[in-house]
Amino acid sequence: MTKKAPKVVVGLDIGTTKIACFVGVKNEHDKIEIISMGKSESLGVMRGVVSNIDKTIQSITQAVSLAQERVAGNLKINNVYVGIAGQHIKSLQTRGIHTRKNVLGEISQKDIDALIDDMYAMVMTPGEEIITVLPQEYIVDNEQGIKDPVGMTGVRLEANFHIITGHVSNVTNIRTCVERSDLSISAIVLEPIASANAVLSDEEKEAGVVLVDIGGGTTDVAIFYDGLIRHTAVIPFGGNVITEDIRMGCRIMQKQAERLKVRFGSALVSESKDHEVVCIPGLKGRDAKEIRLSTLAGIIQARMEEIIELVRVEIRNSGFEKKIIGGIVVTGGGSQLKHLPQLFEYITGLDTRIGYPTEHLANTNQIENISSPIYATGIGLVLKGFEQEERGDSTDVASSASEIRTHADPRKKGAFFAKVLSKENLKKLENFFMKDED
Repeated sequence: MTKKAPKVVVGLDIGTTKIACFVGVKNEHDKIEIISMGKSESLGVMRGVVSNIDKTIQSITQAVSLAQERVAGNLKINNVYVGIAGQHIKSLQTRGIHTRKNVLGEISQKDIDALIDDMYAMVMTPGEEIITVLPQEYIVDNEQGIKDPVGMTGVRLEANFHIITGHVSNVTNIRTCVERSDLSISAIVLEPIASANAVLSDEEKEAGVVLVDIGGGTTDVAIFYDGLIRHTAVIPFGGNVITEDIRMGCRIMQKQAERLKVRFGSALVSESKDHEVVCIPGLKGRDAKEIRLSTLAGIIQARMEEIIELVRVEIRNSGFEKKIIGGIVVTGGGSQLKHLPQLFEYITGLDTRIGYPTEHLANTNQIENISSPIYATGIGLVLKGFEQEERGDSTDVASSASEIRTHADPRKKGAFFAKVLSKENLKKLENFFMKDED
């Protein structure tokens, strides 16, 4: 009896400071393991948005190549789940209604799909497109609070939806970069949703929790309650702004500012002593510059307070401020600043912890530093890919990741076009026109 080949999913995190590629498999115990990872400096992305196509392609290719080198056997990276973020990302709440034709029959998945199709067909502001449609509670014949209506009877099927939108040009640029890197996109996933998959427990999502992913260019916010995502937002500030503040405030080079932030950075001035000093080498034989760690902490705290205040505004705007029992979970590269949870707790009044992307992984020691919050989005993309596979969006993989069939949801193209563009219908069209020529 031949051993069944493991399922493989690849996540590609296109960030402002780094591009990371993760290869995950499901082992014989049905647990997810990360078997390979490749990382490169992100050269063509600004605040989560592609600003240089060629440089982004170069960085993607380098990250994927490094991940490919670590993969055993003849498994080839081809299909990827890609994360998307940036200031252009917006979210809205709306309600959809679907009147069933078969009054006596049970509600099926087809009825739910038809309802979701209608959401993808919504008229958007020119230049915007729908990235993701997330169903929340369903309503069957005015009976509210239903999480899964399949199998119920009813005529009028309604649902509250959380819809994620983005600028067409920015989404197209990401697709272009990935496809020109000889990769196929399985799905585009909102980065805070991916990060949430990696660092949040089901209990936290049920109780009510705020995820804050502090990246290089942006800070992503996602609020969960009763097991469902309720609010998403992108704040146009991240770790790079703090680095720039340090560069300007201390009058040093940007690379020196980044190293200073990573090694000695603290989010609380009160935790730094005035007599603690770090020396920065001078340029071209000039004297070294002495910087007090209390001064460094003052610069960092000022900017972090601004970011946290914006997070607080999003919590208030969500309408779930009084229901956040699980507090705040901070992840991403910016979460590694010392004393950051204390500053969050002081400003928001909510319990805060650092989120490590090992919540749902079987292995945490096979790849160096994989448990770092920096990799929350990439690992979350892999987890999201397996989640979609379980819903039947893909097939098993034999010997090559290029055989993965984790297609993006065809409903994003609309059910009509998915039907027209099927192989059978294309063949019929071809025969029809060939007959006319005869």
